[in-house]
Formats: sequence, C-alpha cells, structure tokens
Amino acid sequence: MSTSAKYWRGIPQRYRLEAERCASCGMEFFPPRLVCQGCGGRKFLPVKLGDTGKLLTYTVIRVGPSEFCEQTPYAMGIVELEGGVRMTGQLADVDFDKIEIGLPVRIEFRKIREEGQAGILCYGYKFVPVT
Repeated sequence: MSTSAKYWRGIPQRYRLEAERCASCGMEFFPPRLVCQGCGGRKFLPVKLGDTGKLLTYTVIRVGPSEFCEQTPYAMGIVELEGGVRMTGQLADVDFDKIEIGLPVRIEFRKIREEGQAGILCYGYKFVPVT
C-alpha cells in the first residue's frame, strides 16, 4: 500500500500516542488490539501514553533496508513507557558508546523517512535520551 497523507493521519496511535486500555482488566495495548490477551475482553477505552520511559534493549543497524540506507548506522531500541507499554523505535541524538540498558528516554515526533519519487515525508516517534 502506498503512503497517502490521509492514511497516515487516520492512525491516532501513530500521531497522538494513543493506546487502548481493556475496559475489563485494565491492560494497556499499543498498537490497539481486537481482543485483550489478559482477559479476552473486546471493549477498549483510548488512553494517552506517557512520553518518557527506559530502554530495555537495543541494537545498532549498520546495513539498513533501502529506505533507511542513507541513515546508517542508527540505533533501534525497545522502550518501556511509564504504565508498562513497550514500543520499538529509533534512538536519536545519542552516541552509540553511551547507550546502555535502563537509559531514560523521552519520545519526540520526528521525520522518519521520505517515500517515493515525490519525496512524501513520513513522520513518527523516535526516542531521545533524557538529559
């Protein structure tokens, strides 16, 4: 599926960091799910995620896919936000030698890449160290 501005704006979790909380047991999910893995419930309420967390694990990509080859090397990590939701994303503004498990980070909304010959800009979240 090609990128269209309408498609990307229609995904609230991408731009507003919305997760869903199960109305029955309270588990939070990002991205949203149809069925709660905790209790099997199917009723969810939107919830705004916090913008800070800690780095659980990471890797440095030295040979990236074609869309990201101009950005290599870059670091990717899994971050646990306050509340327990885990997200995968790129680590930005960080020296690779200073990345460590437990690093406090915050989410920033940034350009991820350009797509196609028209140069459509795709935005999303990246993690930056809390200073």
